[in-house]
Amino acid sequence: MRTIHDAAMTAAAALLLSACATAPKPAGTWEGLELYPQKKFDAVYLRPHANLARYSEIMLDPLEVSFDRNWNPNPTSAGLQRVDTARIKRALADEFRKVFTEVLSADGKYRIVGESGPATLHITPEIIDLYINAPDVSLSTAGSVRMYTVEPGRMTLAAEFRDGASGTLLARVVDRKEGVDRGYLQITNAVTNLADARQVMARWARTIREGLDTARAMAGASGN
Repeated sequence: MRTIHDAAMTAAAALLLSACATAPKPAGTWEGLELYPQKKFDAVYLRPHANLARYSEIMLDPLEVSFDRNWNPNPTSAGLQRVDTARIKRALADEFRKVFTEVLSADGKYRIVGESGPATLHITPEIIDLYINAPDVSLSTAGSVRMYTVEPGRMTLAAEFRDGASGTLLARVVDRKEGVDRGYLQITNAVTNLADARQVMARWARTIREGLDTARAMAGASGN
């Protein structure tokens, strides 16, 4: 019979990972964590026997954002408006916190806290390769600006989950998402870019929430 820890770990893994057919095969281990090939994220690593069912609080670090190394949104001509990358990072981080707070704290089962304790799951999220095909500069120019794109943008979430009391690394999630390719030119601006990003963030948050809920349910079914 599985232990409660094993049941919780497996249940969380079952909802926290999906192998992507086109993605490179992830490494089998990560800093003492083991890869669990499931069906929601590109890669999920879990510490063996980690008990993810014991947490009722979540501390969410501010989102760190870095751009794809091949992304160069600023034109070479001095007469054209440059893109405010710092503003993009702030907007994305603010939206990420709003979305994750809404989803993870829905119905009061998990409480968002500012300090770690024995019942706290500490989440440190990063977007590691943000690529925006048509960044909006209309808010910083005098005239009306229209931008068009066919190819969708992309971004990859890399999030670490630690025990709030000890700081022990329990899990790591990696997942890359691309925008919807509609196959035709479309107007792209700050509103549409952020709406697309919010949809992706909501999917990430719901999947994490489902994994935690399932870990709790499995632990309860095991008699705890």
